[in-house]
Amino acid sequence: MKLLAVTSCPNGIAHTYMAAQKLTKTADEGDFDIEIKVETQGSIGVENELTPEEIRQADGIILAVDKAVEMDRFHGKKVLQCAVADAIRKPEALFQRFVDGNVPVYEAKVEKDTPLKSNDADEEKKEKGQNPFYRSLMNGVSFMIPFVVVGGLLIALSLGIGGEPTAKGMVVPEDSMWHSILMVGQAAFTFMVPILAGYIAVSIADRPGLAPGMIGGYIAATGSFYGSEAGAGFIGGIVAGFLAGYIAKWIKSIRVPQMIQPIMPILVIPLVTTLIVAFLFIFVLGAPIASLMQGLTGFLEGMQGSSKVLLALILGAMIAFDMGGPINKVAFLFGAAMIGEGQTFIMGALAVSICIPPLGMGLASLLAKRKYVEAEREAGKAALAMGLVGITEGAIPFAAGDPLRVIPSIMVGSMTGAVIAMLSGVTDHVPHGGPIVAVVQAVDNIPMFFVAILVGTLVTATMVNLLKKPVQDG
Repeated sequence: MKLLAVTSCPNGIAHTYMAAQKLTKTADEGDFDIEIKVETQGSIGVENELTPEEIRQADGIILAVDKAVEMDRFHGKKVLQCAVADAIRKPEALFQRFVDGNVPVYEAKVEKDTPLKSNDADEEKKEKGQNPFYRSLMNGVSFMIPFVVVGGLLIALSLGIGGEPTAKGMVVPEDSMWHSILMVGQAAFTFMVPILAGYIAVSIADRPGLAPGMIGGYIAATGSFYGSEAGAGFIGGIVAGFLAGYIAKWIKSIRVPQMIQPIMPILVIPLVTTLIVAFLFIFVLGAPIASLMQGLTGFLEGMQGSSKVLLALILGAMIAFDMGGPINKVAFLFGAAMIGEGQTFIMGALAVSICIPPLGMGLASLLAKRKYVEAEREAGKAALAMGLVGITEGAIPFAAGDPLRVIPSIMVGSMTGAVIAMLSGVTDHVPHGGPIVAVVQAVDNIPMFFVAILVGTLVTATMVNLLKKPVQDG
């Protein structure tokens, strides 16, 4: 049997390539007599791209993706859609569905502007294998992240190198070269919400949703449109993206005369959708959402003591629980979005908790080798390297083999590190974690940043080794 696969996660870093490796390895082991080629759509673009001839000859396609991917090319083929984590944790079950013939044939109904009947829509939702809301949100996040990273790094570098301490904090003199770099960083941040909204809409309605989504996102982020001093922030961007996407998708489903069809996707759909989304935000949604964002920002600014500890505990637990999965991504999105609101202490706590699971499990495998099989000891070395660059997924091999001992241990470690970081004023200007963010000058209070990582790592390693038994004892 010849199968093809596409793997893609929102960040395009770890899950994308781990899923590809797992699918290839499982096929090579020979239990299913399957030949597979995997296309990865990671942060550096498409690699090992599937050719039209390979698609034509394939017996089926596995789409292990957490964001929107091009589907037209798979029309008429057996397509199994699932979360990227499924390809990492249970590739055998995915292969078995092809062996059993339990895979639906993909029909590109929506892309051909054919209205969906209600039962067709139900079937499409059923075949997604994943919450379409999450998929669309993560598509927007994946395109937003580079803008936040670039903007955050430029701002951090300009303040760290060219800034001067004043009564109002670090200020970059206007006649300095670093002031220009600061302005470039701030410009990058202005794209954050429009890009988020635009690519949420693209995930739902394809290209006709891009312009309405981005314009709606810009309106959401610009309070002057609806008489507010502050914009509606990332929450407004998410609302604008989904509004634009579903309105555009609805207009696409309307039957129109054949002579009008060519201008529908480039003129009618974007224009009508933009006007509707703009009207809703300017006159209905903008001001209430902006007030909500102002309240959230004020609440976060006023957090002290026990409230900060509680927030850190929640964020640390979410980051570690599914190691890059949906719960992790919700916490990560919150931290990344709040960078744009000036609340960088949230990302500071997340930056610590992100790297503790792989570092903790890597250290644990070194300290108590007899409690880990050879494959786990090798995975521990890789986990240490992944932890240094902030890839939480390095702990997945350990959690997959012993979830009841590993997951609580990494959660407690991440929660501990997050609390220390939160209480000691650690901040992070970019949406990433691990020691690497300190190397690029994105972190404030670097000594306590490393203290938090060290303590959290030791807590995880100690706890998991106390819970585990030597391999020979089961």
